[in-house]
Amino acid sequence: MSTSNKLQKYRINCTLSFGDIYAQIMVWLIVIFISLATAFALWSSTRQIYALATVGLVLVLSLPFLLFAFVTTLLNHIEITPTDVSTATSSTMENVAQRPAQAAS
Repeated sequence: MSTSNKLQKYRINCTLSFGDIYAQIMVWLIVIFISLATAFALWSSTRQIYALATVGLVLVLSLPFLLFAFVTTLLNHIEITPTDVSTATSSTMENVAQRPAQAAS
């Protein structure tokens, strides 16, 4: 008995849109601008290293949180649905047959 007949096929669909991550990007941009404002406030001939360290510290500490928020949002918007082999192939053939031919320009 072949095991390939028993394997289930799945369809992966990503429903993530820009609106889902818009707030995360806005918050991170606000954090960046606040850190730059802090760096400009600390910038003088004697405290330049503190200004650069402040910007670097804010970037290093905020980037993992941004990446974690984005990745978890992305993973929450991935849908995996099982498909039936007979309906999947017939629906794909119908979609191909219904699309009109277009000339390349």
